[in-house]
Amino acid sequence: MFAVSAFCFCIDAKILWHGLCFYTSKIFILKVKKMRKIAIYGKGGIGKSTTTQNTVAGLAEMGKNVMVVGCDPKADSTRLLLHGLAQKTVLDTLRDEGEDIDLDDVMKPGFHGTSCVESGGPEPGVGCAGRGIITSINLLEQLGAYDEDKHLDYVFYDVLGDVVCGGFAMPIRDGKAEEVYIVCSGEMMAMYAANNICKSISKFGKVGTVRLGGIICNSRKVDNEANMIEEFAKKLGTQMIHFVPRDNMVQHAEINRKTVIEHAPDNAQADEYRSLARKINDNKMFVIPTPLAMSELEELLVGFGIMN
Repeated sequence: MFAVSAFCFCIDAKILWHGLCFYTSKIFILKVKKMRKIAIYGKGGIGKSTTTQNTVAGLAEMGKNVMVVGCDPKADSTRLLLHGLAQKTVLDTLRDEGEDIDLDDVMKPGFHGTSCVESGGPEPGVGCAGRGIITSINLLEQLGAYDEDKHLDYVFYDVLGDVVCGGFAMPIRDGKAEEVYIVCSGEMMAMYAANNICKSISKFGKVGTVRLGGIICNSRKVDNEANMIEEFAKKLGTQMIHFVPRDNMVQHAEINRKTVIEHAPDNAQADEYRSLARKINDNKMFVIPTPLAMSELEELLVGFGIMN
C-alpha cells in the first residue's frame, strides 16, 4: 500500500513539475520585450545630434527597431536619417492642422526603418522651447507611438543643450527616458555642462528610475583628451563608454545629408559608431552619478595639463 502511494506521489510530482515548466516557459515566451528609453544630453554644439543619428544608424543596421525624437527647435535631430528632409515638426503640425492629426502626420520613416519625429519649437524669441518638448511627447503617447504593437527596441531623445529648464529636463524628470548618455569633449565648458547634467540626473535618479549610462567623448583633439574624460567619468562614478575620434568623414557625410554608416559604410569612422552602438546595446552599467565641485573639475583640468 505504501509502495503504491509513493508511486502515485512520484507520478503526481512529475506531472506537477512538467506542468510548472510548461507554465513558466509560456510566461517566458509571452513576456513583453522592454523598450529602452534613452536621452542624449550635452553642451550645445558638442555634436549630440550627429552622434545620436550615427549611433541610431548603427543600431538599426543591427536589426533594432528605433524611434528618434528630436527635442530641439532647430529640428535637425533626424536630418541625416531622412536624407535632409525638412520634416514638419509636431508643433508646426498642431498649429497648422489642429489637434485632429494622425501619427503619420508627425512621424516619418528614415534609414533602415527608423521612425523619426521632430518636436520643433516656437519662433525665436517667442515662447518656451521646453514646453514644446512636453507637448510633443504627450501627443506621441496619445497617438500610440510607444504602444507594444510598434515593437520598439529603443526610443532616443536628442535633447537641446544643458539641463536648465523644466522642459528640457522633462524626459528624465517624468520617466520618459531611463538611460542618459552625455556627449562631452576635453574642453572645459563641455565638461562643465556634463557635470551640470549629472546634477540633474542625481536629483531625479534618487526619486525615479533615470540612470547615467556613460560619457561619450566626441573628440575635439584636446591634449590627453581620452585619459582626462576617462578620469572625469570615474570621478562621476560612471564610464567613458566610447571615444569617438575626430574625422572629416563626419562632415563629408553631413554635406551629403547622410550618416557616416550610410555614406561611407567601409570607413573606419563608420566602425567607430557601430562600436558605440554595440556598447550601448550591451551596456549594463547604470548609475546615479556623483557630480564634482567646481574646484574638483578645475583640479582635474590642471592635473592633465590643460590649464596653466
